[in-house]
Amino acid sequence: MGNWFLRLAAIYAIAGVSLGIVMAASHDFTFRPVHVHVNLLGWVSMALFGLWYRSTPAASEPWLAKAHFWLHNIAFPIQMVTLTMFVNGNKAVEPVLGLASIVIGVAFLCFAINLWKHTAH
Repeated sequence: MGNWFLRLAAIYAIAGVSLGIVMAASHDFTFRPVHVHVNLLGWVSMALFGLWYRSTPAASEPWLAKAHFWLHNIAFPIQMVTLTMFVNGNKAVEPVLGLASIVIGVAFLCFAINLWKHTAH
């Protein structure tokens, strides 16, 4: 589980840095919210999840870890695409963006519960 989080975190890091370079080169920072979310929820959070799951292998087995992984990694790309569309002026995607954000929140809740269960000693 931890390795998959880390692998995907590296992909999101490349995406976030690439978006930052494109914005800086063009002097157009319209997509700053997307850049920030890709770096924070994609790179930083996923890397931290991966490192924690690698340091606590027993936590990778419960259904909470699997729910955390799949909820986050299905909702996150949807969230980033709809956030990009929203920032670009397409306000009709707001319900999908909101739903994807809620699913990300549920994924974080799964992680928090799993963390508490495996650090109670």
